[in-house]
Amino acid sequence: MSIDVNNESGTEVDEQAILDIARYALARMRIHPLSELSVIVVDADAMEQLHIQWMDLPGPTDVMSFPMDELRPPSKDEEEAPQGLLGDIVLCPEVAARQGTEAATRHSMDEELQLLTVHGVLHLLGYDHEEPDEKAEMFGLQAAIVDGWRAERGLTGPSPAPTVS
Repeated sequence: MSIDVNNESGTEVDEQAILDIARYALARMRIHPLSELSVIVVDADAMEQLHIQWMDLPGPTDVMSFPMDELRPPSKDEEEAPQGLLGDIVLCPEVAARQGTEAATRHSMDEELQLLTVHGVLHLLGYDHEEPDEKAEMFGLQAAIVDGWRAERGLTGPSPAPTVS
């Protein structure tokens, strides 16, 4: 798996954890090991520009996903998805920090960025949360991936609750 994490935000973030949880999520979703993913961490101004340009919505958001090859998880009959370019995930630590402190289960900016990374990966794989059934599926899968990653690393305490809208 080729995953690049590029921090352009000016904020110190745990880039290794972002890389590790992205790799874990993609392996859990059985995405081809030679697929490529880019994660870019930007400041609030850059995220706001992207949010306006692509979603026509004001203000910065927490995470945006830009799929490339529209890869999907393999069916039950397939071992893994075909190789390809997954696309880009853009994260905003300023929004993540705020969401982490406002969440029901308060958590750090880095924990929120890990959650948002998984959220972004799932969007790249075609998951969405516009409809209640889609939201239940996506957020359930998101929680299972984050919980599995945390358990594998022996991290204790409650996992971050979904704060992504």
